[in-house]
Amino acid sequence: MAIKDTTRKPYIVDNDSNVFVGIDLPFRRSLNKEGWFASTSTTIESVKNNIRNLLNTHQGERLMQPTLGLNLRRYLFEQITEDTYISIQDEIFNSFKFWLPFVEIKDIEIITNEMDSTVEPNKLVIKILFNILQDPNTLTSVQVVISDTGTGD
Repeated sequence: MAIKDTTRKPYIVDNDSNVFVGIDLPFRRSLNKEGWFASTSTTIESVKNNIRNLLNTHQGERLMQPTLGLNLRRYLFEQITEDTYISIQDEIFNSFKFWLPFVEIKDIEIITNEMDSTVEPNKLVIKILFNILQDPNTLTSVQVVISDTGTGD
């Protein structure tokens, strides 16, 4: 006889178009009904914004949250070897474990100009394949570009 697991809450999809999950990034004025700022309407969009924020934030940059973020910009001018590649992956995994425990990382791909000639020098392109723990069937990805002149997608 099968026993239903009631300890996990199901992933709920809200079909109400008047309900919004979070503020969309980059900050901008909303032209619609969601309020002053443009907002996200799904959990996946909100989680992608959280991941972009986490990867683009340098540790110590956020007031009252000195451990929030990663120090990925320090790798921009280093030779990316197998050791630094593993170090970057470990830093991302550990940060996700603490700040985004509801996200399960399936794969991390780090691309530099040494690996791909289309990537500009002194830039890291980080692609993360992930799912939300409450909905393991929804697999999606986010890409973040870390550069010395700022960050972008």
